[in-house]
Amino acid sequence: MDQLEKVEKLRERANVTYEEAKEALEACEWDLLDAMVHLEKAGKAKGPAQESYSTSYEEQSQYVSVKDKVQEQKDAGDSFFNKMGRLFKKFWEKCVNNSFCVKRKGEEVLKVPVWALVLAVLISWRLVLAAMVIGLFLKCQYSFCGKDDLKEANTVMEKASVLADKIKSEYDKL
Repeated sequence: MDQLEKVEKLRERANVTYEEAKEALEACEWDLLDAMVHLEKAGKAKGPAQESYSTSYEEQSQYVSVKDKVQEQKDAGDSFFNKMGRLFKKFWEKCVNNSFCVKRKGEEVLKVPVWALVLAVLISWRLVLAAMVIGLFLKCQYSFCGKDDLKEANTVMEKASVLADKIKSEYDKL
C-alpha cells in the first residue's frame, strides 16, 4: 500500500483532513494503527463507541420471547380463510365432543351427538323446530352434555323450558 492510499484510508476512518492524516502517518513512520492511536490521543479522531455486553435477559431489549414472536407471525400471516378454518375446526370439535339430551319427567328420552342435531336442522329446520316447541309443551327439557362446559347454552335451554311452562299455565287458566 503506497503513502497516498494510507493517507486516504486514515482520513476516511478518523474523519480528519488529508493534512492531519499525513502528519499523523509521518509521525508514526507510516503505520496506520499507530497513526490512528496518535490522532485519538490528540483528540482529532473519535475512538470506537463504548459498547457493553451482558448475558442478563432483562438488559437485552432486542430479545423477544419466541412464543410471542411465533404468535405474532401467526396473527400477521392469517388470512380470512385460515381464521374461518380454525373457527370451523373448533365448532366441529364441540359438535363431536358433546351431545344433545332430551329429558322428560327426569328420564333421558334421547341423546344424540350435536353434529347429528346440526345436520337435522340443516336438512329440515322447520320440522326440528316444530318438534322442539311441541316437546317443550309436553314437559320435555333440553340440555347439552359432554366434554365441554356449555353452561350458557344449558341456561338458555332452561329459560325456554320455564317460558313454555309459563305459557302453558296461562293457557290452562283460560
